[in-house]
Amino acid sequence: MPKAPEAAAKAFNLAEAKARLSRLIRQVEQGEVILIKRYGRVVAKLVPAEAPSRPKRTPGVWKGKVRMAPDFDRVNVEIAKLMEEGPVEPSSG
Repeated sequence: MPKAPEAAAKAFNLAEAKARLSRLIRQVEQGEVILIKRYGRVVAKLVPAEAPSRPKRTPGVWKGKVRMAPDFDRVNVEIAKLMEEGPVEPSSG
């Protein structure tokens, strides 16, 4: 997002900025720069926050580092029997 020149920034005195903070934040989110003055002197500048940088994704980085067991999707007969015929029943309710 391009930075707005300070000359184009809107200025508010401190009391006005406190009263309008939510509105000013919305304007800053839209890319505007807001100056806050106290006794006619700029003491603060509200500027849009920079988006945090995300790490670049690299496809295939885990290739060769992960393996699936040969029996990964093989059904365990004992567990299947317990699930189908076991004493536990869903609660009603």
